[in-house]
Amino acid sequence: MRYCRFVFEEQVLYGVVETRGGEFWIVDLAPAPEEDLAYKLAHARATSWSFDFEPLPLRQARLLAPVTPSKIVCVGRNYREHAAELGNEVPAEPLLFFKPVSSLLPPGGVVHMPAQSERVDFEGELALVIGKRATRIQPDAFWRDYVRGYTLANDVTARDLQKKDGQWTRAKGFDTFCPVGPIVTDEVDPEAGLTLETRVNGELRQRGSTSDFIFPLGQLLAYITAAITLEPGDLVLTGTPAGVGPVKDDDRVDVSIEGLGVLTNFFARHPG
Repeated sequence: MRYCRFVFEEQVLYGVVETRGGEFWIVDLAPAPEEDLAYKLAHARATSWSFDFEPLPLRQARLLAPVTPSKIVCVGRNYREHAAELGNEVPAEPLLFFKPVSSLLPPGGVVHMPAQSERVDFEGELALVIGKRATRIQPDAFWRDYVRGYTLANDVTARDLQKKDGQWTRAKGFDTFCPVGPIVTDEVDPEAGLTLETRVNGELRQRGSTSDFIFPLGQLLAYITAAITLEPGDLVLTGTPAGVGPVKDDDRVDVSIEGLGVLTNFFARHPG
């Protein structure tokens, strides 16, 4: 199962994604996930809904973030090398924080670097999309039962504000600071070791494997849900490998994992 969320003829739609000729195509329309209540309400009110939809290359679509979560839960310092590069100890337990839903940004969108910060960093990550309500998952449970699929994310961070504030809400939470996409799929296996790469203007800056997580996914979900109930559509960012660094005006950042495509976003200094 692979799907995306996009705009077609001024309507928000979901699309079935397949590989054709080595690239992703939207080949058909897909039903909306249960949590997208705005979608369901809009189409319940529509007097008509009919499209002559022909297969479309994903790169030509007007993509939206493929998720509509109630919350975004993030894991910090889940790679030893990343903890070391910022001068931090490896955590004894998963380090959790939130990004607000208002920080979501679609593929191709512009990240607005705020005037309050002099250093904004990229952080490419694998993200989980929750598929069913999860609370108090036991460590020995089959955690995949709770996961709908996987997508890419960029945990954009105002690094100077993160250090200044002593907690991470503002530094991680600015509008546009959570690019996500381009697709959601359950056809990859993080436990087999997925290679994540991040490039800035085409130059490789990050390369890490999910097999190097300090806390594997089953342990993360058990830890998170011992305190926080996850709902369908919720997003869990799993941590970034070493190589993070600052961006500047007009930079292009590409986050990629084979099978998940490429999440591309651009950066611009916000004047306000």
